Amino acid sequence: MTDTLSLVLAAVPYMLSGVVVTLGLVIASLALGLLMGVPMAVGQVYGPRPLRWLIAVYVWIFRGLPNLVLLFLFFFGIYPIFGVEVPPFLVAITVLGLRSGAYQSQIFRGAIQAIGEGQMTAARSLGMSTGQAIRSIILPQAIRIALPGWSNEYPILLTDSAICYAIGVMEILTRANQIVSRTAEPMTIYLVAAVIFILLNYGGIRVFSRLEKRISIPGFGKGAL
Repeated sequence: MTDTLSLVLAAVPYMLSGVVVTLGLVIASLALGLLMGVPMAVGQVYGPRPLRWLIAVYVWIFRGLPNLVLLFLFFFGIYPIFGVEVPPFLVAITVLGLRSGAYQSQIFRGAIQAIGEGQMTAARSLGMSTGQAIRSIILPQAIRIALPGWSNEYPILLTDSAICYAIGVMEILTRANQIVSRTAEPMTIYLVAAVIFILLNYGGIRVFSRLEKRISIPGFGKGAL
């Protein structure tokens, strides 16, 4: 028992140093997905047919391929083909962000479609262009409606980040694997890693829950409760 406790106490600081990498990976991927998801959602609702088709193909590909396959394709294939050396951390952000963007586009598309068409008609009758109406009327409401669904991307990306150990990203699981290879105590070390992930998951959900309450639309969905 004493040996196990000593092992845990020695391993925790090294594993906690991977929390910064994991959170950086999750936050950057979430941001990249947001930057891609919102324009794709607008394009799917208001864009011309060829654009809607291209976005649908993108969403189909990135939602259909496993994260591990995408990581290997980018790390061992796409970047080397162009002769570019990219750190594993940036490859992981790219892959998780692109995949999250596919999912986020569907979250925001549903939120946009939840807004009545009459609001676009009213905005156009006031002299706004379609682009102005989308920026000033539609998106501010859609983003607030989409927040509960969008916030679910945080725990998804958090759990997906663990797969990035396969390309050498120094996140929590990679550090846990290194400790296990030296100590041959997999159960203890992986339990510590599991506790860290659970705490990060809980903390992130609490933050997004507070954000949802602050910007929820009164009388709409959860804001009406």
